[in-house]
Amino acid sequence: MKKWMSMFLVGFLLCFTGAASAEYPDKPVSFVVPWPPGDLEDVLTRMIADDFQAAYGVAAAVVNKPGGGGGPFPGAMEVANAPADGSMVGSFVIGVPVVGPKLGIDGLTAETFEPLGIFLTYPFVIATSGDAPYSSMQELAAHAKNNKVALGHFGDPLTPTQVTKAGAKALGFEWASDAAFDMLDCNTLASGDVDVINTTIQLILPCLDKVKILASVTASRISKAPDAPTMGEIVPELDIFLWNGLFVTKGTPQDVRDKITAVAKKSMLSEKAQQVAKDTGAQVYWMDASESAGQIEKDIATMGTIGSLLGG
Repeated sequence: MKKWMSMFLVGFLLCFTGAASAEYPDKPVSFVVPWPPGDLEDVLTRMIADDFQAAYGVAAAVVNKPGGGGGPFPGAMEVANAPADGSMVGSFVIGVPVVGPKLGIDGLTAETFEPLGIFLTYPFVIATSGDAPYSSMQELAAHAKNNKVALGHFGDPLTPTQVTKAGAKALGFEWASDAAFDMLDCNTLASGDVDVINTTIQLILPCLDKVKILASVTASRISKAPDAPTMGEIVPELDIFLWNGLFVTKGTPQDVRDKITAVAKKSMLSEKAQQVAKDTGAQVYWMDASESAGQIEKDIATMGTIGSLLGG
């Protein structure tokens, strides 16, 4: 009996020791993108997932969970409810950590996630047709005081839309009307449905020589429109942009975060990712966890300013 008991204890301890010493990653890893497939954050996150699988030899895949713009963030909440072991990584836009905690979503607070790093700035621009009687935001402001100007955007909750509307307030004019569109491209301006659009530059690349870029809603000027100032240059208190970053559930061990970060950073600085930036006008880079946390704090303050300008 003692012999069998001793063997049982030895086996138990060996199993326990093996489990305790298992190195991350020891099971498949999911990268959750709260948008449908095909957009920039999806393309770049798939690069990270592929490189992660190649580096560590475990299955790694992107899981698309649409609903990432203005809430209720089903993809983000799935990450929030996952174990803090790095088996599920969120690829989130600014709205999740900056706006999300204010929406009253159960389980989503400022402490829910920890940033690993921000890696993408969407190339949002404020554009108008080439024959418009204004060529800058200041000229648009002067024109709009005596003329009706309609704005097209992708939806009120998005940061670029909020910046565009707050920018009008700061410059002393009102949009006569605004509407959300599924697509904002060359045809939108050509049809005359709206006078100004808030869109990504890749959607108007085919007619870039026939439109005017009044400003970009980015951290720095866009390579494909270097003469267009950022909204932060025009109105310093509106220095904010739509970014995407990687996040894990709070409490995820540092060594796990370090392994994900090492792959993601290398992936985003690779020639392949930088080619995406060159082709689309997006800004692709790696901002570390500490700087990303600081960016989030800054953006929370800026969103407060925007709310004040818009009477929120």
